[in-house]
Amino acid sequence: MTQNFWSNIQGQNTMTLQGTIGKLAYLLGVVTVVAFIAAYVALDALEAGNAGVINGMTWGGLFGGIVVAVILMIMRPENPAALMTIYAVMQGLFVGSLSLIFEAFYSGIIIQAAFGTLFITGGMLFIYSSRIIRPTPTFNKVIGSMVFSIMMLYLVSIFFYFFTPFEIPFLHSSGPIGIGVTAFILCIAALSLISDFGFIESGVKWNAPKNAEWWGAFGVLVTIIWIYIEMVRLLAKIRD
Repeated sequence: MTQNFWSNIQGQNTMTLQGTIGKLAYLLGVVTVVAFIAAYVALDALEAGNAGVINGMTWGGLFGGIVVAVILMIMRPENPAALMTIYAVMQGLFVGSLSLIFEAFYSGIIIQAAFGTLFITGGMLFIYSSRIIRPTPTFNKVIGSMVFSIMMLYLVSIFFYFFTPFEIPFLHSSGPIGIGVTAFILCIAALSLISDFGFIESGVKWNAPKNAEWWGAFGVLVTIIWIYIEMVRLLAKIRD
C-alpha cells in the first residue's frame, strides 16, 4: 500500500495498531458470543429433531454475511462499524450452527479446529513480524487472485448444491485428493493473513484515517473465520 492509496480514504484522525487490535477484539467477541448462542439454539433444535432451525441459521448466516460484505465493498462507508457488527453477527450464526453440526458427527473436532486456528494465526503473525514472508505487491496480487478463484469455486459449489445434482470433484470428498485440496485452500487462507497484516502496517505507516482501523480488523476477521472453517473441514475429512 502506498501513501497515495491511503490519501484517497476519507476520515479524521489517524489509524493506530492499538485501535485496530481493539476493533478486531470487538468483532471477534461478537462472533464468539453469537456463535455460542447459535450453537445452544442448534443443540436444542437437534434434540427436538428440528433441522429447519439449524439449516436456517447456517445458510441464513452464510448468505447474510455475504450480502453485508458485498455492501461494505461497494459502498465503502466512512463509518463501517454498524455494518461490520451485523457481519459479525451473521458469521456468528453461521459458525455456531455449523460447528454444532460437525461436533455432532465428530466429537471434539471444534476444540481441535479452534486450537488449530489459534496456532496458524499465531504462526503467521510470527512469520510476518520476522519478515520471513513479506507482503510485496506481487505476493498480494497472487494471493488475492487465488482467494478470488477459491471464493468463486465455493459459490459455484453452492449453486450446484441447491440447483443441480452435481458437485465439484474433490472439493468436498474425503479421499487423499480431497484432503489435499482442502489443505491447499487452508494454506492460501493462512497466507492471506500476511496480506492482512501488511494492510494494517502500511495504514499505520502512512497515517491512514482512523476508520481504516475497522477495515484492517475486518480483513483479519474474515480470514480467521475462513481458516477456522477450513480447519474443521480438513479435520473432518481426515477422520473420514
